[in-house]
Amino acid sequence: MNSAIKLLLFIIVALTWGTTWLAMKIAGTSIPPLFATGLRFLCAAPLLLIILKITNTPLLFPKGQRFFQAIISVFYFALPFTLMIYGERWVSSGLASVIFAMMPVAVLSASMILLREKTNTVQLLGLTLALVALISVLLRESQGAASGQLLGILMLVAAVVIHAVMYALCKKRCCQVSVLTFNALPCLMAGILLTLLGGLVEHPVITHFSTESLLAVVYLGAFAGVFGIMCYFLLQQRATAFQASTVFLVFPIIALSLENIVYGRSLTFGSLCLMCPLAVGIFLTLFGNQLNQRLKKAAHSSALSSSLESVNPQHRT
Repeated sequence: MNSAIKLLLFIIVALTWGTTWLAMKIAGTSIPPLFATGLRFLCAAPLLLIILKITNTPLLFPKGQRFFQAIISVFYFALPFTLMIYGERWVSSGLASVIFAMMPVAVLSASMILLREKTNTVQLLGLTLALVALISVLLRESQGAASGQLLGILMLVAAVVIHAVMYALCKKRCCQVSVLTFNALPCLMAGILLTLLGGLVEHPVITHFSTESLLAVVYLGAFAGVFGIMCYFLLQQRATAFQASTVFLVFPIIALSLENIVYGRSLTFGSLCLMCPLAVGIFLTLFGNQLNQRLKKAAHSSALSSSLESVNPQHRT
């Protein structure tokens, strides 16, 4: 029963994250990016606050961490999510999902630099392989493209880096709070900030908003922003960290498939071939610790066995 629940949660999270990129593309077709992202968070925040109230979860971070809570609202929510939707103005939703699938690699890199976390050869191999494969994909996809695509790629890469740095800073500050506390108030603050800023800078005309874009914003906020978060949190509770993280290997496939179905667009054949080494690199980054421990254990067992045989040789006939 537990395995069935884990599988169901994994499928829901993969589908949610895989469809998010197409939804952002649709939302940005008639709603200005800043305003759309603000509305997205304003759709999610009330639901998160209601769940927080029902579960008696604290609204604020512990004392001493509350200024950091405000920093999270800007640098974990407002800025990177705005960069994502801006980036998708020039970059396809499929390629955007591939870039964001590099999050485990970015987190490992940020942890190495900011936290001085130790890594092993397997993880470093995975990190190198994933980076080389991604750079190769980006170079292939940007050949002959408009200059705007390079700007979009840089925005999406910046969003990944900012998220990874914030994740490392949360670990450094021992920011152990509920997933609801982490998301609810920062989400509301980011929503208010971006909606006001978008209204002042972008001058949105509500009558120009298409039904599809509005539905995409509601989907991003109420469903992906709440249901997706809760399902991933439940998945992390029921599955191992590695099992939960493998969703990063699956959701780009969904995003690429959806883009092909809806828009008839796909990555070049060479880029699709590079998805294999990219996936292997991400896998090694995620599974590196466990694989390294198993290799050490196997080497230790082999050495012990050889030592015992040298002490107590067995004659075979």
